[in-house]
Amino acid sequence: MNDDIQQLFDQSADLIRRSGVQLADRISQAADIVVAAFQSGGGVFVFGNGGSAADAQHIAAELVGRFRRQRQALRAEALTTDTSAITAIANDFGFDNIFARQLAGKGAAGDVAIAISTSGNSPNILAGLATAKELGIKSIVLTGRGGGKCAPLADVLLDVPSTDTPRIQETHEVIYHVLCELVESAMVK
Repeated sequence: MNDDIQQLFDQSADLIRRSGVQLADRISQAADIVVAAFQSGGGVFVFGNGGSAADAQHIAAELVGRFRRQRQALRAEALTTDTSAITAIANDFGFDNIFARQLAGKGAAGDVAIAISTSGNSPNILAGLATAKELGIKSIVLTGRGGGKCAPLADVLLDVPSTDTPRIQETHEVIYHVLCELVESAMVK
């Protein structure tokens, strides 16, 4: 059993390393987009399903609270937390519209949407990204290899080079922690 455990840790560490090499320029680009939004008075809306919904909340909390440094709060919201809005929208417009409808009501050009989907094919993520594009909201998308159907909707695609959902999710956390650290460092200067 210990060999199996070590193998899983090794797989995760290897994917994180490869992703850092392959995605460094795009992570930097994503950070620049988020910083520009905050500096111009915009905000960040984050969304995903299941574990990615929890990641959305994690990202928003790091930005509103703090990551490492004392600073002003940054305007960020996870679109996965308002159960009244989510259930009303799902009931009246369908589950595929839970993020799109929230973005339509809250977002504007100059904001940033961060979408998280290991497959890149979730219908509600695609609808949210389509709405972001219509509104002039820049999008950063965290996915697995290739980005799925989300790829053409992303301004910055952060596609982890894997199709293994748990390893992708682990790598997403490292990516968004790096993103938060870069954003925070730029905002504290």
